[in-house]
Amino acid sequence: MAWLVLAELIGPVSTGSSAPAAAPKDRILILVSLDAFRWDYLEKYHPPHLSQLAKEGVHAERLVPMFPSMTFPNHQTIVTGLRPAHHGIIHNDMYDPVTKERFSISGPATTNGAWWGGEPIWVTAVKQGRIANAWLWPGVGAPMKNVRPTEWKTYDAKVEANECVDTALGWLARPAAKRPSLLVLYFHQADTEGHRYGPDSPEVAGAVKEVDEAMGRLMDGLRRLKLNEVANLVIVSDHGMVDISTNRLIVLSDYVAPEKAQVDFSGAVAGLRPSDGDVDALYARFAGKENHFRVYRRENMPENYHFRDNPRIPPVVLVADEGWYLSKRPRSDPSSRAMNKATHGFDPNCPTMGATFIAWGPAFRHQATIKPVENVHIYNLLCATLGLTPASNDGDNRLVDEVLAEPAR
Repeated sequence: MAWLVLAELIGPVSTGSSAPAAAPKDRILILVSLDAFRWDYLEKYHPPHLSQLAKEGVHAERLVPMFPSMTFPNHQTIVTGLRPAHHGIIHNDMYDPVTKERFSISGPATTNGAWWGGEPIWVTAVKQGRIANAWLWPGVGAPMKNVRPTEWKTYDAKVEANECVDTALGWLARPAAKRPSLLVLYFHQADTEGHRYGPDSPEVAGAVKEVDEAMGRLMDGLRRLKLNEVANLVIVSDHGMVDISTNRLIVLSDYVAPEKAQVDFSGAVAGLRPSDGDVDALYARFAGKENHFRVYRRENMPENYHFRDNPRIPPVVLVADEGWYLSKRPRSDPSSRAMNKATHGFDPNCPTMGATFIAWGPAFRHQATIKPVENVHIYNLLCATLGLTPASNDGDNRLVDEVLAEPAR
């Protein structure tokens, strides 16, 4: 009985229809990001709509983020198929030693196209004659390859999940000639509440419920608009979340005086530049004293991090152990005592950093579970779903082969 009620909420799967599958040029693709929706939240919180979509479609055991497992680098990787060192968004906060400028996720640089490398899926679509709209996705306001989405809205934390869905459905209600074939949507709620209260909190449970209900609202709208035979969803997250504590702080000033090093970013990962240009001396401040962190020169970063080949990557990089935090401020600082309850950015292979991947719709296989996969391969799947020629990227066609009902030949 519970399953029948759930089926009524979600609606029937596309395999129940006798209509022929839509050609790629006639499909609608909706890419949804649920920021920080950890891979195990489906089992932990049992969101009914997302759980049913995962059951009916293709669900990865875990989506593996790029290093560092931060929001902006991973969102750009998802839509370009490039690793952070290649698209240039190497952290949420960074410094460019060539232009001498800084990038912050809360600053105006987010809409400056000079920071953003690669060709995101909306640019690929627009360049190939498709209508592509985007809502709140990180970086969406910046011209990339001198192209923006057909319509877009930059990030706004005040926008509720249902408003995002209603805007998307409004776009899809347009006549076919004016209707987008690509929609890119972003929901921040699980990330916001996860940072503030931790992944096991009632607040995160509430955030999961909010975004799940938004997905149900989206599915209801697709059925109402009679688009469920052509609409396909790829639902992802960018990273997971893990608890941190003021009892697990690594204070950078305990190792090097603040005036001796520029800190480009800190947290799960810290990037430092020597004020006097002496990289060897700065590295020596940490080498052999590693306590719940590891220190690397940029050129010696682990190969599996793919985090060497960009001047925005600082010459000295520290990586904290899972659940520890590299802090610019001493423990006595009031802001340290008021720090977030949880964060991300750690080694992508830490289970707590794992993200979510669900593909649902008539273009995709049904009732399939796939092994953990890196998010660098998603862009090629998006292109193949819509019949687009992908730009050069770092991914391959493994998701195309595993997810599409009829993989591209």
